[in-house]
Formats: sequence, structure tokens, C-alpha cells
Amino acid sequence: MSQQPFSRPGAIDLSALKRPAPPAGGAAPAGGGGGGSAYAVQVDEQNFQEVLESSMTAPVVLVFYSASRMPESAQLADDLETVGNELDGRILVAKVDIDAAPQIAQAMQIPSIPLVALVLQGRPQPLFQDIVPLEELRTAMGQLIQQITAQGVSGRHQPRGAAPAEEGEEPETDPRFAAAEDALMAGDADAAVAEYQRLVDANPADAEAAARLAMAKVLQRTQGVDLNAAREQAAQNPTDLAAQTLVADLDLLGGHVDDAFNRLIDLVRRTAGDDRDKARQHLLDLLAAVGNDDPRVLRARQNLASALF
Repeated sequence: MSQQPFSRPGAIDLSALKRPAPPAGGAAPAGGGGGGSAYAVQVDEQNFQEVLESSMTAPVVLVFYSASRMPESAQLADDLETVGNELDGRILVAKVDIDAAPQIAQAMQIPSIPLVALVLQGRPQPLFQDIVPLEELRTAMGQLIQQITAQGVSGRHQPRGAAPAEEGEEPETDPRFAAAEDALMAGDADAAVAEYQRLVDANPADAEAAARLAMAKVLQRTQGVDLNAAREQAAQNPTDLAAQTLVADLDLLGGHVDDAFNRLIDLVRRTAGDDRDKARQHLLDLLAAVGNDDPRVLRARQNLASALF
């Protein structure tokens, strides 16, 4: 391709893109132009604006590929879709076939394919330009989510096809949590924990405040942690309570929820006495952070019962 290298430092300028008129007989669909899944969408000129606007809520990962010129780049896009669905809305994977949507590639000044970029709050940042195996993609996206969450961005995308909010309707926010959410956005996990703790102390039956407190404590414990060093320490010390619980926290933040739960359940099996009680309590805290309605929590509670008895 002949465009200049992808290097946009600010919000994406869409002035070069003109939306085509909808086809006769009805409006164009709001979702992916060529398919998609719960947390992935096929992008065309008609829905590109909508996809970028969704980055104001949670991260969008754009993947540019050509099915005809580089089939392996199309496989990369499919693998990213797989990872996106596994992460339950922490990212939306937006797939752009540059042959089907050349105007988008021109507007974004894509130098070559494949190219994977992060868009957050309308601002793009290149991530990588290589063919990456599926397992490495899982690791990379998990680390990306950890970094973004540590910066206070914890929103999730709605599954594609879910009922959208009415036009002009703002996402509902609970004023009780405003101070804590502001603290998280400012990167102050300590202040967020204090705010959530105040709410829980005032009303111990407030399950939502307790869940938010548990997640804020995860953020607090993982601030400034070197992910690779933490994993190496845990691998070398399989019964070290601090090392194992820290990696469980990192797994949870990275969207590897089952991995976090299973690590702690295995720790319960391998330890005894106070360490076992602490491992069990740490798991219960992470279960609370995810929420009892999640089927992974139910499975983990069953597995914990088997480990204990």
C-alpha cells in the first residue's frame, strides 16, 4: 500500500469518509456489515463511526487485513475475534477488510497489513503489525486489559445484537459510586477502595458496593506490578501464597477469570492451616468481584467445595 505510516496522535479525523446512502428498501444494519459475533464486528464505511464511538465506553481493537491478498491476515482477524469473545466485552474487535472498505484504510493511513490498533476514547494507537499465534494473542490482549484497567478504564461493551440505548440516552450511573469511579479514572486505587469501603461499612448488605470494593482492591494490589516478574516468581514457588494470589489478581484483570479461580483452588489443595484459609478467602474475594450471576463463579464454588472436602 502507498499510504503514509499509521501515526495519528489524536482523535480520528473522519472528514474524509462519506457514508454511502443506505440500500433501497431499508436502513443499513447498525452492526457488522459482513457478520460478526457478540464482541466482534465487521466494519464498513456505514458503521465505522458507530464502532469508533463505542471506544468512549471500552477499548476497541481494530484489525486491518486482506482475505484475498494475505489469507493469514484474515486468520489473525478471526483469532482476535475468538479472543474478544473470550474476554466478555472487555474489548470489541473491529475487523476491517481493506479490499472491501478501502476508504477506511485510506482515512487511517494504513501502511501495510496486517495492522492491529487500539482505539480508546476515539484515539488510535498502533499495537503490532505481525501475524501472532492465538495463544500469544490471548496473552497480549490480557496484558493490554491489565494496563488499561490500571488506568481506571473498566467499562465493557454490550454484546452485539443487545438492545441499544435510546438515542440521546446516557448510560445509567449510580451516584453512590461517583467518587470512587472518579478516583479510579484518576488512577487512585487507594481512594477508590476507601470510598467503596465506606459504602460497605454503611450497608453491609449492599452486594454491588461489595463487588466493586473487591475489584478495587484487586487494582490496588496490582498497581505497579511487573507481570512477567510476578509470573516467574509464582512458577518458581508453587506454594508461595503471596506469589500465587498476586498472579491470580493479574489473571482476573486480564480477563482470564477461570485461570485466576483455578490457580487459587489448586493453591487450596496444596496448602494447609492459615495459608489454606487465606487462599480460600482470596478466592472468595475474587468471586465477589466477578459476581454470583456469572457461571464461572458457580463452577469455581463447586470446585472449591471439592478441594476443601
